[in-house]
Amino acid sequence: MSSLKKFLLSKDYISIPLTLTKTNHFEIDAKINGIKGTFILDTGASNTCVGIDKHEYFKLTSEHTEIKAAGAGATEMETKIAKNNSINIGGWKSKKRKLVLFDLVHVNQALISHQSNPVDGIVGADILKKGKAIIDYKKKRVFLKKR
Repeated sequence: MSSLKKFLLSKDYISIPLTLTKTNHFEIDAKINGIKGTFILDTGASNTCVGIDKHEYFKLTSEHTEIKAAGAGATEMETKIAKNNSINIGGWKSKKRKLVLFDLVHVNQALISHQSNPVDGIVGADILKKGKAIIDYKKKRVFLKKR
């Protein structure tokens, strides 16, 4: 029987390695607007997010929004929206992506307190749906469908 990886590669998927952290999160490297960052892969996050303190680093042009963000351990967080951004994950590309910016201090503090490195953001379900993602938990890989 053929491996999952071999099968998905034959169906025009890209195989992208994941790193399992000490906090049992998967980390993934991605580029936003051509600039590399480290992100948590979060199937429960509805949108891909970037720390509000990273808006200049990723060359984001943002605008205020009335939408409040909520996540594990925090609610009613102020957000900004950055539109028309490119994202590249292991060769998978998408243009004109909307990103949510909010304060990730609580996330990074939790990671640091468990001897993990801080992250620049979160890759959420919007990207995973767009890429028709398949996660191989055992092999620590995510597969995204080429367009």
